[in-house]
Amino acid sequence: MNPFKSTLFFLLSLITTQTFAQYTDVINSNRPGVSRSAYSVGTNVVQLEVGPYMVKEKRTPATSYEVDGLGVDFAARYGLLWEELELNVEGTFQSDTKTYLSNISSEDKRANFKFLTVGAKYLVYDPYKNSENEKPNLYSWKANNRFKWKSLIPAVSIYAGANYDTENNPYTAEGIEGFSPKVMIATQHNFNSGWVFVMNFIKDRIGTDQSDFQYILTLTHSFSPKWAIFGETQGIHSDFYADNLFRLGGGYLWSKNFQLDTAVTFNTKDTPSVFGVNFSMSYRLDFHKDKEIDNSTSASDEGKRKSNKSKKTKDVIEEPTGKQKRRDQDFN
Repeated sequence: MNPFKSTLFFLLSLITTQTFAQYTDVINSNRPGVSRSAYSVGTNVVQLEVGPYMVKEKRTPATSYEVDGLGVDFAARYGLLWEELELNVEGTFQSDTKTYLSNISSEDKRANFKFLTVGAKYLVYDPYKNSENEKPNLYSWKANNRFKWKSLIPAVSIYAGANYDTENNPYTAEGIEGFSPKVMIATQHNFNSGWVFVMNFIKDRIGTDQSDFQYILTLTHSFSPKWAIFGETQGIHSDFYADNLFRLGGGYLWSKNFQLDTAVTFNTKDTPSVFGVNFSMSYRLDFHKDKEIDNSTSASDEGKRKSNKSKKTKDVIEEPTGKQKRRDQDFN
């Protein structure tokens, strides 16, 4: 069994059919970094995530060239029908100049989508569903921040989408055009003290000459309600392109619906070497409404509760009176 299939089998074994609400009072962005959270944005929430960047590549062995350019990562996310379901459109558009460093130098100006994908993500398992019932210990910082074994079980979501590649795209292999499937499994661990670990396992452009497997591992730490830092590694494996990228950066929560972040991207090889810097923002249009509670049922239950409480109170009051009478008779 190859690594992708074995990883896929292991993660699927964690999946159950239980699902739970996940809307949060503050924005739930996939940034900083490029990994995808296991959680959706919540029903009736529209979220935009945009990240302009600059990139520089240089290849020194054999066919030498340099690439200098600008681009933008973008995503539009929408929570539909259920808290666990999210529809999204994601892509990267880049414009650059590729300069060949041979005896006779030449330039190739390029511009196109590196990828453009429409898909849906669904949370299939959330181990933190009962966390609201775990009350903090008001007398012990250590008790509130100690390691919990439950945190080793991740939230798990599945993703399915379709890529669209235009004909003669300079960023794809020759002959790649039209639609191709993309699938992903995303997991998320929420540890104490503001640590979050996200893993993505992706099979992209399935059935084409550029079918690749990617993994993305992201560790984020929030050291205040406003600030967070992160480190990330991304592996890409295919016959067309292979790389191991690293990212470091941080994010700032400007308001409950607006987030800013930045990161640097680099690798450790020269076929080609990669260096990039991005400045990103995430903005949420929050039209979410909590589900209404049936007031008639609640009022009926409250009435019964008060009636039972009154009856119990009456019994408590009457019982000592009876005992007092018996004690008076015994005394007489």
